Amino acid sequence: MNQQVNNPLHGITLEMIINHLVAYYGWSQLGQLIEIRCFNFEPSVKSSLKFLRKTPWARQKVEELYIETVREIERKSNVHETK
Repeated sequence: MNQQVNNPLHGITLEMIINHLVAYYGWSQLGQLIEIRCFNFEPSVKSSLKFLRKTPWARQKVEELYIETVREIERKSNVHETK
């Protein structure tokens, strides 16, 4: 059995990633952070999924931003808990 313990994306779908990033940043800021057409012109989850599934370099950028965002949220959460 192949364990995915060190994979921060294990069990997370691309749709979940997009929804999380849009909820956190909004389409406008997300389009500034990752300059791809599907985030800047008539953005939708559906069009983003279609583009990202066939564009590995863009998907990698989105996944990297998601991981950074989750870590930042956790860091902020831990700082508030220790105060």
